[in-house]
Amino acid sequence: MKKLLLLTALLYSALFTTASAQDNRGHLFDLDNNKDSTVKQQRFNFHFQQTVITQTHPSFSAKYTGDNSLLTKTEAASTLTATLYGGARLWKGAEAYFNPEISGGSGFSQTLGVAGFPNGEAFRVGSSSPKIYIARLFLTQNFEWGKEKDTVADDLNQLAGLKSKSYFSITAGKFGMADYFDGNEFSHDARSQFMNWSLMDNGAWDYPANTRGYVIGTYAELGMPTWTLRYAFTMTTTAANGSIWDGRLGKGNTQSLEYEKRYTINGQKGTVRILGFNNNGKMGKYRDALAFAAATGSQPTIDTVLAYGHHKYGAGISADQYLTKDFGVFAKASFNDGHTETWAFTEIDRSLSFGATLKGSRWKRGDDEMGLAFVGNGLSKPHHNYLAAGGYGFIIGDGRLNYSPELIAEFYYKLNAYKKAFWLSPDYQFVVNPAYNKDRGPVHVFSIRAHIEF
Repeated sequence: MKKLLLLTALLYSALFTTASAQDNRGHLFDLDNNKDSTVKQQRFNFHFQQTVITQTHPSFSAKYTGDNSLLTKTEAASTLTATLYGGARLWKGAEAYFNPEISGGSGFSQTLGVAGFPNGEAFRVGSSSPKIYIARLFLTQNFEWGKEKDTVADDLNQLAGLKSKSYFSITAGKFGMADYFDGNEFSHDARSQFMNWSLMDNGAWDYPANTRGYVIGTYAELGMPTWTLRYAFTMTTTAANGSIWDGRLGKGNTQSLEYEKRYTINGQKGTVRILGFNNNGKMGKYRDALAFAAATGSQPTIDTVLAYGHHKYGAGISADQYLTKDFGVFAKASFNDGHTETWAFTEIDRSLSFGATLKGSRWKRGDDEMGLAFVGNGLSKPHHNYLAAGGYGFIIGDGRLNYSPELIAEFYYKLNAYKKAFWLSPDYQFVVNPAYNKDRGPVHVFSIRAHIEF
């Protein structure tokens, strides 16, 4: 971790001379109406982010502990990520982006024991040593028509300029599915909003990714003034929570489709997104693992029944709505079939969440923000039976199971500590029935997050 801090400090110092904190900030889908043809198309940009999250949980009671359980003793854990964002406009409608990234540290108990894990920056990589890797490397070609324009702000993986409200774009390379899909105005980014895994995205969306959260594939988007349609065809890994890509694209692939509708109510912005997905690969089914264990007199192990031709499909809906310019609410609901093993994200087959965020304008801290959210996560019957019989997934498994939905509440306060470039966020999470087990917990999680972005 000391080596990682030194590396990121050197990177920060080098970048500070080439990029300053931006006053005109935005995010990928926050576009303002503007028909000013004098706005210049930005040719290049560079940005940087660094996020450190430190968490602790006091000791808690449990009737038993398995190989994938959250440890009952008091724990403390930290994670750190640092990302350089580089973008270039190549020719008409073409943009290229490159994001090297450093990450290190781990979550509690090696990031095990809670399906809705409390640290969205923690990865299941098997080692806490700092690693440098390519997070994103992709090319986007955009085709536009119509006279209505949006002004696009200079931001992470986004070049400033004018963009038509009617367009079709295609992207190819390495990227994060959450860059494009399952967005939410108030609950999507663990670096600046809620930290829990099941609040970053729809919890039951087993979104395609390697162990670091990125994927290789193609992405297409059709954008219109009030709606957007998205589709992605991406690779999958050869193993659950794996890092090696499966070259048998005809048998191992993922498909994701999303429709987004934007609207206003009483002058306040709102959005609804409907998501569907289908993952294919050499996966195991929980019932097959249980049947094999019964026939051989062994403990059920999902890896003993892997086969191509298995699928994992599901859907989700996400909505966000401003009620005033400073106060907004959101809700999400998702499910997957629950018959095939979790492959990339986390072991949630059903999820419902809702919450709200409030800007600090009322107490003269307009750039501060607080948020409160609640989550309920559940399992399918086959998944439930597999864990109860002593089976293990790659995130949870207590050796047995007294099933009950996993319930989580989270509260954070984001303090703008320095010129919209440095934020500090204390955070509290309360987890009931961790890993769906009434015989363990509850767990109190206390966190502090430091985030730099320019």
